[in-house]
Amino acid sequence: MGKTIRQLSEELQLSKQAINQRISSIKDFRSKHTHKVKNHLEIDEQGVKMLANFDKQKRQDQQVDRQERQVKNDKQDKKETNINDVLLKQLDVKDQQISKLQKSLDQQQQLQLATLAENRQLKGHIQKLNGLLESSNSTQKRQATKKNDNLSNGANSSNTMNKNDKQEKNRVVDTNEKQKRIHKNKVNNSWWHFW
Repeated sequence: MGKTIRQLSEELQLSKQAINQRISSIKDFRSKHTHKVKNHLEIDEQGVKMLANFDKQKRQDQQVDRQERQVKNDKQDKKETNINDVLLKQLDVKDQQISKLQKSLDQQQQLQLATLAENRQLKGHIQKLNGLLESSNSTQKRQATKKNDNLSNGANSSNTMNKNDKQEKNRVVDTNEKQKRIHKNKVNNSWWHFW
């Protein structure tokens, strides 16, 4: 047999409002554990046990909720810890990669500086060689000029000799021709003479 709200409040030493709050807070309590008898609401025996153990049940539910939240938080903490561990490992790997890249960059810069220094030395050496070549070329030019002068003096003298020879030959030829003309003229004169 069930009990009314008043009977329950006297038995549990709670107010009617507290009993009503408990009834409202339990899901589907009214539909499953209450029924109307004349003008008042009666609660069946299972409902009475539930209301009597409400505080105890509430504490248990709260404890279960706390435990579930704790487990959930622990799992979340583990996930975060795992994520943090993974991120830390990735950071370590990235740090190592950056370190390697920095070393490579330093080596590249050192090689570049060495190459620049070597290029400067080679340019200096080339300039020295160019200076030597220029002085050698100017010496060769002077020598060639002297040779040409000597040759041209020799050639001039031979040219002069050749010219003189030619002039003499021309004179000889001219004199020979003059003599022939004279001779012809004489012959011609003699021929006219006969006519």
